[in-house]
Amino acid sequence: MARLAQTPGLTDEQRAILQTVREFADKEIIPHAQRLEHADEYPADILDGMKEMGLFGLTIAEEYGGLGESLLTYALVVEELSRGWMSISGIVNTHFIVAYLISQHGSAEQRARLLPRMATGEVRGAFSMSEPECGSDVSAIKSKAVRDGDRFVINGQKMWLTNGAYSSVVATLVRTETGADSVYGNMSTFLLEKEPGFGETAPGLTIPGKIDKMGYKGVETTEMVLDGVTVPDSAVLGGADQVGRGFYQMMDGIEVGRVNVAARACGISIRAFELAVGYAQQRRTFGQPLAKHQAIAFKLAEMGTKIEAAHALMVNAARLKDAGQRNDVEAGMAKLLASEYCAEVVQEAFRIHGGYGYSKEYEIERLMREAPFLLIGEGTSEIQKTIISRGLLRDYKL
Repeated sequence: MARLAQTPGLTDEQRAILQTVREFADKEIIPHAQRLEHADEYPADILDGMKEMGLFGLTIAEEYGGLGESLLTYALVVEELSRGWMSISGIVNTHFIVAYLISQHGSAEQRARLLPRMATGEVRGAFSMSEPECGSDVSAIKSKAVRDGDRFVINGQKMWLTNGAYSSVVATLVRTETGADSVYGNMSTFLLEKEPGFGETAPGLTIPGKIDKMGYKGVETTEMVLDGVTVPDSAVLGGADQVGRGFYQMMDGIEVGRVNVAARACGISIRAFELAVGYAQQRRTFGQPLAKHQAIAFKLAEMGTKIEAAHALMVNAARLKDAGQRNDVEAGMAKLLASEYCAEVVQEAFRIHGGYGYSKEYEIERLMREAPFLLIGEGTSEIQKTIISRGLLRDYKL
């Protein structure tokens, strides 16, 4: 069957990985996604399969037990997983960002201790910036770490942690008053280690429970309360000499996260198109299949075109990052276009399904609740436009 979003220039190994993940999504994710999503049930069996495939270590270097694959490979894997069920890709997304942060900015001790266990999925990562009173405005973070000798005491409340319960290490951005002129120079990232689960999972660190969401179910989204959490200097990402560098480290991780969100949007869009084109060829009205009506055929043409455009931007952003180039503008463009187009493609697929699209028996109903999350995750569309415009004005400065 012909597929949208082909990617030229892949190696045989990359193609083999994607084929394996595609078959896994078809056999192990899609047949179970509706039931698990409607029950808001954690997909433990699917996660076990992903561990066996080595997906948790996909981008972790081989010296630490991972597969050492590129961001592009990872993004294409995420696209396939999201085509199956977006929540599955969410589970690996935050894990991947934390693994990336440790690989790029961690100390030798942090890399040696955490990455081998992250590669197997034994240790899973979560990523925490947002708070109850701040999301996109990172400068408004109130959670604070105060030095006490050779240790830090952390107090505050964090919000919207994907994998908040089942993770064992949470990369957490908090204020550390270093005397820097900029508020961003007064922030540090800590690797907070805890036991998986809910309740007090480390001294002073509490995961209260799951946040009930419109979509993006199965994977848990939580708060995190920090009440006198005491950690050594070595818990600072990169070590004690990296105090005050947390914001810049996190923004590096966010650039990769935005490529991931673009990939998720592409995956959902592809699945919505598959459902729409299948339904349009089976459902008959006025004596012929829906797809024979020009109004529907034109919708399919527009949907396919949007998917191709979003996929191309996502691939470009990933390849730039893999080449060691700055990709803040390109990642923002990919995230902006892919998430907006995803919302449009899913809605058109919903319309093609007519009344049946409103029924929980049909998969498109789930996609209608999942797509809006991508408009706000890893920065809203408005934030992406701000990043893009600033980058363009920087590059085209007179």
